[in-house]
Amino acid sequence: MFPHNLSLTFDPTSPEVQNAPLTTRRLSDLHGLFADDAAYAQMLDDDNPVLYTVSAWEIAEGDGDLICGFGTLYPGKVGDEYNFTKGHYHEWREAAEIYIGLSGEGYMLLEHETSGETQFLPLKPNHIVYVPGHTAHRTINTGDTPLTYIGIYSPRAGHDYGALAEKNFAHVVVERDGAPQLMPRADYLDSLKARG
Repeated sequence: MFPHNLSLTFDPTSPEVQNAPLTTRRLSDLHGLFADDAAYAQMLDDDNPVLYTVSAWEIAEGDGDLICGFGTLYPGKVGDEYNFTKGHYHEWREAAEIYIGLSGEGYMLLEHETSGETQFLPLKPNHIVYVPGHTAHRTINTGDTPLTYIGIYSPRAGHDYGALAEKNFAHVVVERDGAPQLMPRADYLDSLKARG
């Protein structure tokens, strides 16, 4: 017996997808994740903008099924750091995920849980990023327009935000000379202290 709604039409420029619940994340939802605490506090005092939204198309929940998430990440920066998603591991650590870029300019930041190996991969139209199991992943918008993308993963994968809330990613993506640059978080924090 087939599940219902095996076909879906979507607009890659719209954050809302028919029959898929929309989750909205504001700046206040990412407390403690941006490296520049002072810039974060100042921006939060001024406004609490929407940073990103995700709509999940969940048609079945079996081990062999798939979920399709539609993400829209808005442009901007907190200090020098480009807007990003919370980032997460999968609760089922073995679960992989596929990301497909639809519009805008951005990157995926990948960090392996045990080795600490980091990958900084483009995510833009016609780009696909494979996220292996045991890998924390975060989407980053480095452009001037919304970054839209699709994530495809197992319903069993789940999302573990807690592990990253405790230690965060070891690297940040900041603007340097008008372009995105991957930097060790510790080096970036040192540069903030040096600025005074």
